[in-house]
Amino acid sequence: MNSISVRALLVRGMLAGLIAGAFALAVAYFLGESQVDAAIALEEAHSHDHGGGEELVSRTMQATGGLATGVLVFGVAVGGIAALVFCYALGRIGGFGPRATAALIAGAALLTVYVVPFLKYPANPPAVGNPDTIGERTALFFLMVALSVLLAVAAVIIGRRLAPRLGNWNATVVAGAGFVLLIGLAYAFLPSFDEVGKDFPAGLLWEFRLSTLAVQVTLWTVFGVVFGHLTERLLAPAALAATPRTASAVN
Repeated sequence: MNSISVRALLVRGMLAGLIAGAFALAVAYFLGESQVDAAIALEEAHSHDHGGGEELVSRTMQATGGLATGVLVFGVAVGGIAALVFCYALGRIGGFGPRATAALIAGAALLTVYVVPFLKYPANPPAVGNPDTIGERTALFFLMVALSVLLAVAAVIIGRRLAPRLGNWNATVVAGAGFVLLIGLAYAFLPSFDEVGKDFPAGLLWEFRLSTLAVQVTLWTVFGVVFGHLTERLLAPAALAATPRTASAVN
């Protein structure tokens, strides 16, 4: 793949990330902000009892400009990274075309970058968590992300090397089982945090975590669909152009 194709795919990946970020922003705003507001109300009620501090950034700015900036910038950034991964993976992970490769990368990113770390260190709304441990919790979350990505890459490499001897299906099962085993060990040995107060509504916590998961699922699903379409148009235009002619010939 030449530098022109890589540059074109990088631009398309960032564009797909921006579009996916817009969809994720809508989900975050309409589905998640109500839970955040409810959690902030609980936090403010508690802080008034202990002399809460002054608000540095207004809640309106956090829920609009701040949220939009964070989600859209994140979408563009991960879209560009995923496009570079696509450039390396295309043709190296089996006989998948551009659209299927984009879908696989999006699904793998959702699993390794978010779902696996989320199951160990789920997101918490305001009013949940000890401020003294936020640095440690953040570092452990990113450590879990790094472990998940590295182990997933290792599983792919091992699966490819085992495929000639075991066959594609058996090699995939063995590599996947190894990934699950090592992730399970990481879950067991890394420290856990149970900092949810007994007075915090369990339903609100569950809805907040589901909404954060929905944001990520939306982001990566839309990215996979949009980026797959854009890469197919770039890398296989002849095949796409032939499709209508083939259909009309059959009819």
